[in-house]
Amino acid sequence: MRFQTLWEGRAIFAVVLVLGAAGYALHWPWLVALAGGAFCFCLNFFRDPERKGSQDPRDILSAADGVVTEIVEMEEGEFLKRPMRRIGVFLSVLDVHTNRMPMDGKVTYMNHFPGTYPGPYLDARHKEVSTKNEALTWAFEGEKATLVVRQITGAIARRIVPWRQLNDIVKKGERFGMIRFGSRTEVFVPLDFVITVQPGQKVKGGETVIARMP
Repeated sequence: MRFQTLWEGRAIFAVVLVLGAAGYALHWPWLVALAGGAFCFCLNFFRDPERKGSQDPRDILSAADGVVTEIVEMEEGEFLKRPMRRIGVFLSVLDVHTNRMPMDGKVTYMNHFPGTYPGPYLDARHKEVSTKNEALTWAFEGEKATLVVRQITGAIARRIVPWRQLNDIVKKGERFGMIRFGSRTEVFVPLDFVITVQPGQKVKGGETVIARMP
């Protein structure tokens, strides 16, 4: 466990511990058991294992754990403003939610999008989630290419935590942030990159190669 990742869940852990203490004081074993289960769930959610992926500069690593939901060619209209290939990964509540650098690079762009409406957010697997839910877009400039990565919140708990700042130099596989609970991460790569994953495939952030430079 990394302290920085666990610290992001401090309020949740505090509530769970208070519930457990209250159940113990009131002699309510069901509440103690409920708090114990919730504590174990939170420990599992905020786990943050070390990863060691390919160090070949041509290999692009997944930015997140989860399942590849789509690989589509489309216009990246926020930063680079040109056709790219978008690789979308859905993160369930059982996945590691730390996001990692897909390649060595410099943070050249960060933009927070608050979402389009005050009501319930869309499920992270919905086709319109990229334009409706709260999101944080990053651009990472490497020696030979620039990638755009988008962190998108899901429908349950919605909190994006950035751990890097504009102009930071970040190495491949290093953590740059996390999303709390169900969510989605998108990586935009140039069209001439060779895609090495397919929809439905399980990937690990900082470990699975999702694309390769030509």
